[in-house]
Amino acid sequence: MLITRASEYAILSLIVLSKAQSPVDSETLSNQLMIPKSFLAKILQTLAKKDILKSYKGVNGGFALLLEPKNINMLQIISCVEGKAPAVFDCAASIQDCPSDRAQMCYIWPFLNKLQGRIDSFLAELTLKDLLE
Repeated sequence: MLITRASEYAILSLIVLSKAQSPVDSETLSNQLMIPKSFLAKILQTLAKKDILKSYKGVNGGFALLLEPKNINMLQIISCVEGKAPAVFDCAASIQDCPSDRAQMCYIWPFLNKLQGRIDSFLAELTLKDLLE
């Protein structure tokens, strides 16, 4: 599940919005990025509800970044759009939380857990500003 189409569209939209001098409406973004407007509108509204974007109403309305690109990281974007933190594997966060009665015999969990931690750290360190450079 790491990066779905919704996450991809959110990141692409944020890149365009970070370069814009004024708010950009969802139709313009949809056309520019060739993303279905209704799907994009939902993504943009989600980002606005999570205080990553500011939504402006009216004739000159649209969306603009609420935060500086250096203050928006990929983990934040993906978690916002997906409704949960990105996961490389579908497994419990700890051996104790594992629904299987064979958790103590799982030899791959420590590796997968370490991998997930590294990916989370990488995504938390990678900012929108990094993608613009």
